[in-house]
Amino acid sequence: MNSATPATTESAAPILRLQNVDKLFGDFVAVERVNLDIREGEFFTIVGPSGSGKTTLIRMLVGMDKPSDGNILLRGTRINDVPANKRPTCMVFQSLALFPHKTVGQNIEFPLKIRGVPPAERRGRCERLLQQLHLPQDYYGKAVGKCSGGEQQRVALARALAFDPEILFFDEPLSAIDYRLRKALEKELKDIHRETGKTFVYITHSLEEAMVMSDRIAIMRGGRVVQVGTPDEIYNRPRNRFVSEFMGEVNVLEVARDGDRLRDGASGALLQGPAMPEGFTKGFLVIRPEAFRFLNGTADATPNRLEGRLYNEYSLGSRMQYQVHVGGGVFLVEKLREQRYQGQLDDSVTIGWDPAEAMLFEE
Repeated sequence: MNSATPATTESAAPILRLQNVDKLFGDFVAVERVNLDIREGEFFTIVGPSGSGKTTLIRMLVGMDKPSDGNILLRGTRINDVPANKRPTCMVFQSLALFPHKTVGQNIEFPLKIRGVPPAERRGRCERLLQQLHLPQDYYGKAVGKCSGGEQQRVALARALAFDPEILFFDEPLSAIDYRLRKALEKELKDIHRETGKTFVYITHSLEEAMVMSDRIAIMRGGRVVQVGTPDEIYNRPRNRFVSEFMGEVNVLEVARDGDRLRDGASGALLQGPAMPEGFTKGFLVIRPEAFRFLNGTADATPNRLEGRLYNEYSLGSRMQYQVHVGGGVFLVEKLREQRYQGQLDDSVTIGWDPAEAMLFEE
């Protein structure tokens, strides 16, 4: 998770502001009452499941679609009716949209040529971008079709930067790349963002991409923004059950209030949870796998204990994940490899968690 947010973004004024933005297609509401402030110089990611409205939202931000209602402000100026080619912004598409018959240099220089920049100045700008994007200088004359997928991603980004936009928009540019290269490019994009100081607005359905790269994340669902925050805030303090489940694996218990405790609907166990909101009667107790621990007898004083059977284990590199069956329910427990469970499959085990490490939601 990205916890080291550059200090400059925290106090920066919004470069882009959305005020009650709606987008309707006939009777279908694709985006509804979205309010967002995107700070200058930050890496801002909009994430959500398919159909959540994120692609429609970015099309309005870049000028490909107009809002049905509300305002989009760039540095305080309304830009609803400003076409994409008149905005100081640029989009990097999932398809990259490179010219396959042109060289790397011709692709990068294309927006400069359109603006009438002299050839020598275009060449100099292109060579600086090749260096910045870690591409060899002799790639200037290389056919872009002979570049690897990762190299083509860098060429597309260099072409976008050649335009010198104030904001770069990204529409899932890494989704079609294999896992290993994608992980490398995530870090490279974050480094490039740091080096250029540009405002990046990124669309993805990938939790991992959002967590690795972003200064802040907006979660969308059903056309609405349901939470905005840093990766740490979104992960550790989700606003509702949907956000908690979307931002990582969780264990969910359906619970009802029983005095000052919670009763698990499946096992009947009385549990101690976080502070209950006023009027709470029933809802869901959410516990992340890493909050669980294997208990040793009665020496561990945690008030929350469930008896079960260790059914399976999974190696996640530096971590181990365990599947524990408790009655008819299945729980995931995750530990660092050096804290792995010292036992066998089918062992009877007791798992527990501290009340403060759980999250309680009414929906």
